[in-house]
Amino acid sequence: MKLGAFSVSLSVKDLKVSRVFYENLGFAVFAGGMEQNYLIMKNEQTLIGLFQGMFEGNLLTFNPGWNQEATPLESFDDVRAIQQKLKESGADLIQEADDKTQGPASMMVMDPDGNMILVDQHV
Repeated sequence: MKLGAFSVSLSVKDLKVSRVFYENLGFAVFAGGMEQNYLIMKNEQTLIGLFQGMFEGNLLTFNPGWNQEATPLESFDDVRAIQQKLKESGADLIQEADDKTQGPASMMVMDPDGNMILVDQHV
């Protein structure tokens, strides 16, 4: 399966404090904005999403169709195809993409240890 760009999405209490902390670790703002209550921070090829008030807990996030620079890929596995493979393997999906649509969509699955995984396709 081609899952695309990978990042860790962190639920933060104070976006300003978290931004400073991660900037001190060498990360820089790559996308998002304070007014949107989220920042995508980047250090070389490592991406961390900081989200205030958007969800509880932390997520592993994959973006089919994007590389680590958020540049569209020519070839990738659509989120609906990934979802179908997971269903066939017996995975319990938390949220499903509408398999009758095309383009942007997302789905969520929980791993055996309770870690949430978001597959969020933007293209």
